Amino acid sequence: MINKAHVNLIPVASWNTEYRLAPEHKYPAAYEDCLNATVHFMKNIEHYGVDPARIIVSGDSAGGNLAAAVSQTLASRPDLPKLRAQILIYPGLQALDFNLPSYQQNRGVPLLFRERAAFFALQYLNGDASHVEEVLEGSHIPADIRLKYRKWVSPDNIPEQFKVRGVKPLVPTHCIAEVYEAVKRFCEPNLCPLLAEDAVVHQQPESFILTCEYDVLRDDGLLYKKRLEDNGVPVTWYHLEDGFHGIISLHDYGGFSFPAGKRGLDSIVNFIKGLY
Repeated sequence: MINKAHVNLIPVASWNTEYRLAPEHKYPAAYEDCLNATVHFMKNIEHYGVDPARIIVSGDSAGGNLAAAVSQTLASRPDLPKLRAQILIYPGLQALDFNLPSYQQNRGVPLLFRERAAFFALQYLNGDASHVEEVLEGSHIPADIRLKYRKWVSPDNIPEQFKVRGVKPLVPTHCIAEVYEAVKRFCEPNLCPLLAEDAVVHQQPESFILTCEYDVLRDDGLLYKKRLEDNGVPVTWYHLEDGFHGIISLHDYGGFSFPAGKRGLDSIVNFIKGLY
């Protein structure tokens, strides 16, 4: 995610994975591409002249999802170097509940509307967004599975300060078996890293999470922050109270300038500098 302009601010080597995109290439294509590229890099680290103890994975939005999933998978690979850190910038980390406070509060806020978030999740899963309404209503997940993951995916785990803009309790809806059958892979951690078991989360590297107040994905980041901290993982969290989804990429876009984006970028750079 950190592009050439950002790299100039810090003495690091950077590479981006051009992974296959949905809907032409369904899950797990993008995840596998990112994982395979990272494993190849790690196995050939001497060719790139990089210290194996200083590797960071990073991504924003969907890329944050992929970075988190790759980091979790690498935790079970003793044959590879341990990651030094992960940087997750307004990541999307779950698809069980599109009625968390941030999804309600920012449902019509650009650049990522609530409906589009569900649409993109379905496109990534299987290239078919025909069940978007059921997913938005919450009728895609059976009650027993929702209860199983409630300890990790729940508005109860969101700090009260993020509920002051209003939130309505979710009215339970009956799960539609046909819809669940089509989307049940939403419960796989490689697709939704927030659902990984504690034993996996506990092994995650030092983490940086950036969230934005006016972003439907805000609470995904907050919930994962809590999970990491609950499992003893050091977390640096930076919240842009005046930020929106995608603002880092738009910090200096054409004739537009968003100071919040620059602050967010600076926070990432400072985190990386502080690691070494």
